[in-house]
Amino acid sequence: MTTSREASAGRQPRADARRNRERILAAAREAFAEYGAEASLNEIVRRAGVGPGTLYRHFPTRPALLTAVLQDRIDTLCGHGDELLTADSPDGALSTWLRAFLAHARVNQGLGGALLVEEPEGPDALGSDCHQRIQDTAHRLLTRAQQSGTARPDLTAADLVQLVIGVALSTTHTTTDPSQPDRLLALVLDAVHHRP
Repeated sequence: MTTSREASAGRQPRADARRNRERILAAAREAFAEYGAEASLNEIVRRAGVGPGTLYRHFPTRPALLTAVLQDRIDTLCGHGDELLTADSPDGALSTWLRAFLAHARVNQGLGGALLVEEPEGPDALGSDCHQRIQDTAHRLLTRAQQSGTARPDLTAADLVQLVIGVALSTTHTTTDPSQPDRLLALVLDAVHHRP
């Protein structure tokens, strides 16, 4: 991502600006995973080894920074789904990706899931493009499993995504039973399997 000044000039950001942006994103990923969306921006600046001005030059608001971190995570999640499309077992590929999707939503303290079920608003929102990418990835993996006969034909990708988001949101702060998210996802996967 270029800064607004560089974008208006139509040129690529300098190498040091790109490095600073990547350092900020790496620090933000860690801090948001550790403390949630309300992680201290001062802590992110400290971890990145940059000044506050550098942070605000790249990400003028907290939502802009959070959106960039979530966008990066969604790119990774959907890229993983694309790789799984060539797996030998369509059913195994779908299960593997849904586990990764559940981990994604839970690592983000449920925020990723919450943003997916809300209508995006404003320039710093996660955006319908990200929501659509997750839906499309789920659709491709589900369709492949349905075509192989292992997934029930009446299930939609939207239903599947909602179910996994529900598991993520309901178990984000579960500390008494750390196995509960996996158990609930196993129930979802059991419901996905086609029984002639």
